[in-house]
Amino acid sequence: MHFTLGEIAVPDSQLARDITQLVRDTESPLLFHHSSRVYYFAALAGKRRGLKVDPELLYAGTMFHDMGLTPAHGSADKRFEVDGANVAADFLRSRGIAQQDIDKVWTAIALHTTPGIPEFMDPVVALVTAGVEMDVLGIQYHAFADEDRERIVHAHPRTEHFKEDIIQAFHDGIRHKPDTTFGNVKADVLADKDPHFHRGNFCSAIRCSAWKG
Repeated sequence: MHFTLGEIAVPDSQLARDITQLVRDTESPLLFHHSSRVYYFAALAGKRRGLKVDPELLYAGTMFHDMGLTPAHGSADKRFEVDGANVAADFLRSRGIAQQDIDKVWTAIALHTTPGIPEFMDPVVALVTAGVEMDVLGIQYHAFADEDRERIVHAHPRTEHFKEDIIQAFHDGIRHKPDTTFGNVKADVLADKDPHFHRGNFCSAIRCSAWKG
């Protein structure tokens, strides 16, 4: 369900419609509605920060950001963020989108679970992460008006136990490739769900490297 929130709306374009259809057909309702909420929260964050952003590129970044968690697009050995970024890039390339714009979307998706960096980059990159952080972690929750939050959630509902559901979705998408969680937040997901998971240790990796000294 698309709706207008002040000046913010899903772009009325064939590209956006194709993105919506593809993501709806591929992702679970949980991930589809999460991604849709991320778009609105990202756009609101951009408005609040005074950032100018191409709404089609922002929509692509937000809607494709979790495609790497799906069975159709999850690889055996890449971070799920890279899988999603590659799906988005291939899709945009097939629609004739300029490479520099594809690169923005790719980077936005690839970095959306890497805090502390996207905020200093292109608005597409910064805002995809901002939208994800708001919907999953509640970062800057009180900077969003109650009415805006309520309207977004009404249009794209959160499940009754969204927090646990989204953790489970992460787990289901990455449990077959635990090595891809080294040095990133998804190691926390596997540690929470899998009692036999042993997270990688950066200091141990240094000490065990081939270098002497």
